[in-house]
Amino acid sequence: MLPRGEDKPPSRPMKRYWKIAVLANIKDESKPKPEGVPPDAFADFDHIETIDSIRAALETDGHQTVFLQADADLPYALRDAKPDICFNIAEGLGGDAREAQVPALLEMFQIPYTGSRVLTNGISLDKTLTKRIWRDRRLPVAPFQEFTIGDEPLRPELKFPLFVKPAREGTGMGVDTKAVVKNEKELRERAMYIINTYQQPALVETFLPGREFTVGIMGRHDAKLYSRHPEWYEKDGFHRFPVLELDSSRSVTPNIYSQASKSKNVGEEGAPDYVCPANIDPELDRKLKHFALRAHQLLYALDVSRTDIRLDEEGNPRLIEINTLPGLTPNYSDLCLQAKAEGIRYEDLILDILYLGASRWGMVAPRELPPPSSTKK
Repeated sequence: MLPRGEDKPPSRPMKRYWKIAVLANIKDESKPKPEGVPPDAFADFDHIETIDSIRAALETDGHQTVFLQADADLPYALRDAKPDICFNIAEGLGGDAREAQVPALLEMFQIPYTGSRVLTNGISLDKTLTKRIWRDRRLPVAPFQEFTIGDEPLRPELKFPLFVKPAREGTGMGVDTKAVVKNEKELRERAMYIINTYQQPALVETFLPGREFTVGIMGRHDAKLYSRHPEWYEKDGFHRFPVLELDSSRSVTPNIYSQASKSKNVGEEGAPDYVCPANIDPELDRKLKHFALRAHQLLYALDVSRTDIRLDEEGNPRLIEINTLPGLTPNYSDLCLQAKAEGIRYEDLILDILYLGASRWGMVAPRELPPPSSTKK
């Protein structure tokens, strides 16, 4: 029996070249934002250059590609395009499980797609729910509490300074220098700001003053059977990317990995320093990769994910959040920087994500495993 989350939908006829629809929400900075949305609304949408890069990478292996905007017209666009498979990086259009919208639509239409499925994408965007799952399965997280109205009594295990951010956003949205609160007054003001501005609960957690890292995970138990690069994957079928350190000490928001700092290009003044591989001892490297893999598995993430981890005041790793739709902008997104650091070409990264996803739909033939080596008894 396959692990939960990897149950295979109806298979598709096997053929060498596919028509692939790249699904995404495009960031259009030329248009004014609608009234009433947060100042950093749509920050997690993609630039058209990212879409073009993904399409170019897919086409290097002979596939035909088309871009479809993941908006209200997507059902009709899918009907007209008739893709063999979708390469999904769509963030969704509002709601507390927006990253699950496109996977749900594709599953209803029985169209193959890459990446995690509906339930995983819905849970992973909810940082509070994700932390509850990790905590209950003994993964290290900082003490936390969700505020829904803003005047809830603060739990005794939460000590100042605290960190306050939206419970269901990504890309550092709602995070700036005011996210760190040092007293009750600042806490209440910030919690109410998040609740009113983002129309969702505020996640309050112990502020972690240590170094920040992110770890990418790719693969599954049988990845070696379907990857074009089986040598990337360890015996358990997973590839652990090199640990990337996010050093925000010289960023526009010192020591806070904010949306403003993330929006800077790599190497630009005010951007964080991205250090990969991180300069850490082997034991910490092992722990970070172990926790990232367990975070990935406990949420039944598929194909690829990236988990953010920060050290507490004693140097112990604490999981922050997981991104089951990690950014894929070449030479910019964290996962792409990690791949580049170990010599993985962007084209090969994109194609392996494609073939891992396609194999779940029976679109890729498994390679024959070499015979087991004989051992003397």
